[in-house]
Amino acid sequence: MRLQGKVAVITGAGSGMGRAMAEVFVAEGAKVVCADISGQQNEVAAALGDKAVGVHADVSKTEDVQSMIAAAEKSFGRLDVLCNNAGFGGGLKALHEQTEDLYDTVHAVNLKGVFLGMKYGIPLMLKSGGGSIINTASAAGVVGWMGHSVYAAAKAGVLQMTKCAALDYAEQNIRVNAICPGYTWTGLVPASKTMPEPPPGAQVPVVPMKRWGRASDIANAALFLASDESAYVTGVTLPVDGGYCAGRAELIANASDLSPAKS
Repeated sequence: MRLQGKVAVITGAGSGMGRAMAEVFVAEGAKVVCADISGQQNEVAAALGDKAVGVHADVSKTEDVQSMIAAAEKSFGRLDVLCNNAGFGGGLKALHEQTEDLYDTVHAVNLKGVFLGMKYGIPLMLKSGGGSIINTASAAGVVGWMGHSVYAAAKAGVLQMTKCAALDYAEQNIRVNAICPGYTWTGLVPASKTMPEPPPGAQVPVVPMKRWGRASDIANAALFLASDESAYVTGVTLPVDGGYCAGRAELIANASDLSPAKS
């Protein structure tokens, strides 16, 4: 029960990595606000029982984020863990083919959403005496990915915002860290619509560990960062990518197709 007595808010909790986080957090003793824009957050919360509540939230909207944070205090009395996980990719295109509307939408969700989550979540954490914030970035925020200039810029912004916030609140017992998923088998991989898990033997040539990441891999990393086991860890960028970022230079030299199937 590594999160016994803790209260968490998880965005993007209706599916994929966010859902996996909610499930493992409740299994480890936490009470969880499952936030999502899809409506699926209510199904996830219902499946988790009385330790979870579902909240509709568009993380790019101030009022929705405020309501999401307020739900944690109203339902469970405090906030200890905030997982700013909601995000989307926006498609693969060369920079000059990207539209301004897409840029605005991608950054509103992937970067502004993280900013709003922290802006309105931190005051409640301060009331509780501290906490842990886990921001979902991406391997695309660490290394370059063809066709992802807009998305990658937003995720790189998440990493720098994470570091700065970690310094802002280091003396107030609020830790801020980022997870960078690599190739992860979630709803953004088309085949995952019919196969919830990677098929046996499915490999990703550009990943040194030669396998797909699973939502549970990301959730377990979030569990570590949420728990007291990581009490001396803040401002960290943690790739959960099977070695993808570590081996990028070699992969560029040897891979024939680097088009990412995004996390």
